[in-house]
Amino acid sequence: MSVTTRETARNAPGARHMSYRRARADLTIRVLASSTLWLSLLLVTYWWEVDRGVQDLGGWATGLTSLGRLTGLVASVLLLAQVVLMARVPRLEAAYGQDRLAHLHRYVGFTSFNLMLAHIVLITWGYAAGQVSQTPTTLWQLITQYRGMLLATGGTVALVMVVVTSIRAARRRLRYESWHLLHLYAYLGVGLALPHQLWTGQQFLSSPGRTFFWWTAWAVAAGSVLVWRLGLPAVRNLRHQLRVSSVVRETDDIVSVHLTGRRLDRMNAEAGQFFTWRFLDGPGWTRAHPYSLSAAPDGRSLRITVQSVGDGSEAASWLQPGTRVLFEGPFGRLSPRARSRRGVALIGAGVGITPLRALAEGLRPPPGACVVLHRWTSEPLFLDEFATLGREYGINVLDLPGPRRRDGSWLPVGVDHRVDDLTALRHWVPDIAERDVYVCGPEVWTALVRDTLLRAGLPEDRLHLETFGW
Repeated sequence: MSVTTRETARNAPGARHMSYRRARADLTIRVLASSTLWLSLLLVTYWWEVDRGVQDLGGWATGLTSLGRLTGLVASVLLLAQVVLMARVPRLEAAYGQDRLAHLHRYVGFTSFNLMLAHIVLITWGYAAGQVSQTPTTLWQLITQYRGMLLATGGTVALVMVVVTSIRAARRRLRYESWHLLHLYAYLGVGLALPHQLWTGQQFLSSPGRTFFWWTAWAVAAGSVLVWRLGLPAVRNLRHQLRVSSVVRETDDIVSVHLTGRRLDRMNAEAGQFFTWRFLDGPGWTRAHPYSLSAAPDGRSLRITVQSVGDGSEAASWLQPGTRVLFEGPFGRLSPRARSRRGVALIGAGVGITPLRALAEGLRPPPGACVVLHRWTSEPLFLDEFATLGREYGINVLDLPGPRRRDGSWLPVGVDHRVDDLTALRHWVPDIAERDVYVCGPEVWTALVRDTLLRAGLPEDRLHLETFGW
């Protein structure tokens, strides 16, 4: 069966202008952020060269020390950038989107960590006059005799713990809540690892310009955490006073939690975005759970839909009306903000359909402009609601029931195994490359869908993703 699109009136000029302004603002933020980082890296490298960094490479011991200084400078910039990426700065979240920001966070994090280890090894080796046998003794002397080095050692241990638990194999063995708590030790690690520069790193204080640069960088990183990670959530929770209003069972293992509060019209949440939630219903309330909105916010209430997967999410089924809720957000770019085309395709699997259900409503597409590919295994979510949205907005919903095929495909077993993913997608949505496409589902499944969409000719900047991986 092929999904066809009926010709209708174009979007209102005001809506198109708003979309253009948002896209331009987001591009500006991305350019400014990346330019600031690269210019900072170039500046500290220039200062290293001014301090005879290149000339010192001519000797063995001096060369090791010089490379140690350079890796330390670059690692410091990247560690501070890492703090800003972790700080949930709203403009960065909106400009990059959660998946892209998570990728940058991971890349910058591992790079800064590797450079930090290189800095420790090279500096120690250089101070040991290039003699491997003297390196352990020199390291002990640095730790015990130089100011700030004990703090730096503690910070390094904290960062090692964060990096080890961020490796995919380790993450699979941890509950999300445990991983999230351990990940916060990155703030402690950076806070302890960097101050020794003030006492032992003359490159940081040898001129007013350098002093101003480093103090400004540290102030921006610390301020980002205090304002966006701590201050803003506190203000929002005091303002909105969210509480559970009801819990509705959708399937055997999925419930929808309805929330009400004060002045929700000022929350600035969009359909498809997610929050982290803490339900104050007893032990375990300190653990945050990330759930997307499953209905477009209407200024009076919010709805999230939760699947019980054994990580504390099953407690949502037992929430009582009136339970107080703490939240952080909204986060993510899986929202109308990312839309640039009239035609839209929403592709979701399992509980991944929840933000797409909200988007189908929040996008308010012209009749025939939106198609939904809904893959589910045992029981579909929001069947009646999609039917209502179909009547109201002319949304075309294609159900893809059944477990996933075992031939490396994202299609269900109900699709003939002789039909490959690309052929099926182009059959269902012939103009897929001309649309904005939103995808949400398990990480492996989403990767397969992404590959098919790119092979279908969809430009990557019109592919908007959210996965269940963390």
